[in-house]
Amino acid sequence: MKIMLTGDVVGRPGRRAFQKYTPKLRQERQIDVVVVNGENSAGGKGITRKSLDELYHGGADIVTSGNHVWDKKDVLEFIDREPFLVRPANYPEGAPGKGSCIYPFRSKNIGVMNLSGRTFMPVLDCPFQKAEELLRELTPVCDVLILDFHAEATSEKMAMGWYLDGRVNCIVGTHTHIQTADERILPGGTAYITDLGMVGAWNSVLGVCTDIVIDKFTKALPVRFDLANGPNVYSAVILEIDDVSNKTTAIERVLIKE
Repeated sequence: MKIMLTGDVVGRPGRRAFQKYTPKLRQERQIDVVVVNGENSAGGKGITRKSLDELYHGGADIVTSGNHVWDKKDVLEFIDREPFLVRPANYPEGAPGKGSCIYPFRSKNIGVMNLSGRTFMPVLDCPFQKAEELLRELTPVCDVLILDFHAEATSEKMAMGWYLDGRVNCIVGTHTHIQTADERILPGGTAYITDLGMVGAWNSVLGVCTDIVIDKFTKALPVRFDLANGPNVYSAVILEIDDVSNKTTAIERVLIKE
């Protein structure tokens, strides 16, 4: 089985790049399941019905999110009805949506979990304790387990990797929009990368027009984050899962630069 996990899709440029390259990769690399982080898919912050549908039409099977999941308020109208749209599980009890899903593929159940970090991020429940709760729920019924850990600090992401090593198939970091080059299989058998990167405008600062962000840093004034256009970058990893043992056998980075 091959599973592709794709980094944060940023606005319309990212959606277009996702729709352009995902079907090609699915065919050329014989990808079975696609997981994508969509929390920036609508205007750079949040998810709308339109942006979610475009991700599904582009080839996404499961859509994860992060701290911007609530930025477009209409997400509240459909998040509880979407079986394969997940938000960080460590939001307090009673928050809309769910923090994990089970995606059936052939004879397998693929469990996809979403957690948010707390370092330099909004304060939520402990992601490490919540991970234990998710594993107690999903391990008995899932053949494959994947975690999207939406976090800022590399140390927190790496700590989660070592904490769950041998208990999940893969942990991918999202949120920073910069693909890291540390993909590996940890000693216990868990595939890991600190950050998947993004799908969006390549000549930008995390998908935003460069001059706007430079003004923010040099003048310390409020700015409106308008998205950049032009050539795109597509960032992902491809996992290979043994069909008999359900163990992860390989992780490969994908970085397409137009």
